[in-house]
Amino acid sequence: MGLKSMLSIVALGFLLLGGCQGQDVEESFPMKVEVGDLTAVDQDGEKTSLAALNKEKILVADFIFTNCDTVCLPMTANMAKLQKKIAEEGLENEVQLVSISVDPEHDTPDVLKEYSSRYEFDDGNWSFLTGYSRDEIEHFANVSFKTPAAKVEGSNQFVHGTSFYLVSENGVMLKQYEGVSNPPYEELIEDIERLK
Repeated sequence: MGLKSMLSIVALGFLLLGGCQGQDVEESFPMKVEVGDLTAVDQDGEKTSLAALNKEKILVADFIFTNCDTVCLPMTANMAKLQKKIAEEGLENEVQLVSISVDPEHDTPDVLKEYSSRYEFDDGNWSFLTGYSRDEIEHFANVSFKTPAAKVEGSNQFVHGTSFYLVSENGVMLKQYEGVSNPPYEELIEDIERLK
């Protein structure tokens, strides 16, 4: 075999190796759950959908409700902290934060607007969603995020996931992180940077 042929084979090998390494970063994540679409309205009363918010952006989502008397306040404060860290890294144009209400009957846009105003946040890349039925959100959370969303009998409280969920630009949920106490901000930022 001539030198030219050998160099061609070596070059082809490098191309194939390089292709495999960068081929699909998503494959290196622990979860691969396709996230369905959810038609909603945001805290400003604007019609939107999860797919529209996810378009060409990495999504970090959580589930909350404004009457929550346990985990939602710290989760929302932690999401506000995450938003600041995302901005410090210059990633604010590449990441969309989404807080999805599991109590759409109570959490109207006005209620979400008041709730969100308690936090220092930029509504340019953080949307609070409502405007669907309780059945829709329960099904959506169960199927798309593999998490419960259900009303506690005889109460105004809801059972729901307490994680932050990372969703790729392709609409695939890849990983979940602690959202209530000590979220792993650095790990989340690193994972976002790997995806961009």
